[in-house]
Amino acid sequence: MKLRSWLFSFCVAFVFCGALVFGSQTPPPAAAPQFPEAHFHHLHLNTLDPAAAIDFYTSKFDAEKARFAGLVDAVWAQKSWLLFTKVNQPPPAGLTSSIWHFGWGAEDMKATYARHLEMGTKFFTPLTDISDIGGNTGARDLFYYAYVLGPDGALIELNTANHHRFGHLHLFSADPVAAGEWYMKYFGARRRSQAPPSRTPRFYRDVQIGPSMSLMMDNVNIIIYPVEYAKKVYADDWKGKTEIESTKGRVVDHVSFSFENLTEALELLRKDGVKVTEEIRSIAGGRVKYAFIEGPDRIRIELIEGHPQK
Repeated sequence: MKLRSWLFSFCVAFVFCGALVFGSQTPPPAAAPQFPEAHFHHLHLNTLDPAAAIDFYTSKFDAEKARFAGLVDAVWAQKSWLLFTKVNQPPPAGLTSSIWHFGWGAEDMKATYARHLEMGTKFFTPLTDISDIGGNTGARDLFYYAYVLGPDGALIELNTANHHRFGHLHLFSADPVAAGEWYMKYFGARRRSQAPPSRTPRFYRDVQIGPSMSLMMDNVNIIIYPVEYAKKVYADDWKGKTEIESTKGRVVDHVSFSFENLTEALELLRKDGVKVTEEIRSIAGGRVKYAFIEGPDRIRIELIEGHPQK
C-alpha cells in the first residue's frame, strides 16, 4: 500500500509539472466516489416460529427481546438487530451460500460450553481447540470454538473472545480480498490488519482458510473465507453444486446496513454499478424505508434508512 501511495503521488506530480512545461490542459485524476456513513443494522432470518426463535436467542446468548421500530418482535443485540420472517416451509440451511454463520463471544469457552450443555443446547460442532491456527503448532488452550445448532438449522458460533456479546458474521467468497474491499468501499468497513491483504492460499489442518479478510463494522467483525473451505468441509451440501447460491430464502436471508439518507445512498451505489434488486419501499406510514441490492457472491443486502436503535 505504501508503494502504491508513493507511485500515485509521483504520477500526480509528473502530470502537474508536465502541464506547467508544455501547457497541457489535462485535468487531474478524478476523485474516488465518496459514500455516506453506513452502520451494521441487522441480520434477517427465516423461521417456522418467530416467537420460539426469539426465545432461543435471548435465553442462550447476550441479547434481549425488543420491538423493531415499534412494529414487530425482534432481538436486540447491543448495537444491532436480529429480525425474523415467518415461513411455512423449513428454509434451506445447507452451507452453500455466502453466509456461513454468525456468533457470540465467550470469555471462558470451557465454562460457557459446559453451561450450554446443562441447558440442553444442541451443538453442530463440539468444543474444539484451534489455538494453533495462527501457525504456532505448539499452542494449546488459548482459543476454542463450537457451533450451536440454532432454530431452523441456523449455525451459531461461540468462540473465545474478550466479550460475550454478538460479535461476528462469517462469510464465504470466491474472492475474499475483492469482497472485503467491496464492503470497505461501499459501507466503510475497516480492515483489522494494517498489512496489505494477501492473495496467497493458506491451509489449516488440510483445509483452505486463505486468502481471507477480517473487517470491522461498528462492533461486528465481518470475516470472509474462501469458498474452497465450504466445498471441502461441507462436501455433502455441495454435491451437484459448483457456484455459491443466493442467500435469498435461506435460513439467514440477508444482512442489512443503514444510511441516514437512503435515497441519496442508493443512487450513489447505483451510479457506481452496484446491482439494485428492489427499489425503495416504505412501511408503517413511511417510518421504515428500505431497498435491496446484491453484494459479492450473491449475498442479499438490505439498505435501510436510519441507524439502528432500540
